[in-house]
Amino acid sequence: MNRRITFLLFILFFFTSLSSFAQVKASDGNLLAPTPPMGWMTWNYFGININEDIIHQMADQMVKSGMVKAGYDHIMIDDGWQGGRDNKNNIIPDPKKFPSGIKALADYVHSKGIKLGIYSDAAQLTCANFTASLGFEEQDAKTFASWGIDYLKYDYCHAPSDSNTAKIRYKKMADALRNGGRDIVFSICEWGGRQPWFWAAGVGGQLWRTTRCKGFMEKCDA
Repeated sequence: MNRRITFLLFILFFFTSLSSFAQVKASDGNLLAPTPPMGWMTWNYFGININEDIIHQMADQMVKSGMVKAGYDHIMIDDGWQGGRDNKNNIIPDPKKFPSGIKALADYVHSKGIKLGIYSDAAQLTCANFTASLGFEEQDAKTFASWGIDYLKYDYCHAPSDSNTAKIRYKKMADALRNGGRDIVFSICEWGGRQPWFWAAGVGGQLWRTTRCKGFMEKCDA
């Protein structure tokens, strides 16, 4: 595993490699994302086959290799972490993949000087058909805040094709994040088909995807 994790350091990338970004002030008056966040995302290599051990090892290697010091200070948990909802409709992590919970994982990552991102979708299901956030925006935003999440990638699978619905759904989550009790960078990931460069900043996004991936890089996701 250590050899594989070391190899993965070579594919660290800008979260905004396919995105534009906007500068927004955080609650302390400083810019929430003054430069494009940089770091490592689980999706390209692991897909949905992720767990807390992978995140621990990646955090350790990012520090050891000097990548965090160089500014690659985010780890992004992409699709596949979800375990459904509990009896109060709180979204929960998969107990087999993340037996210690996301809060404990965030605490560990933060202790390494790294920020933690997580993934959801503006529909009932995510791209990989896991639990998403439509209709639970405020509840999920507060949950993410309570876990110590620093960054939310919000996808748009299983959603209508028009841009007006996208604007409404993304604004609802952006508003929920602002009222959730923690500064969380909001990444709008609708692949660029609805021209988010015209409206993403206006609905509360700090960065937004502008293109799809093509060919052998189709799995790349930002």
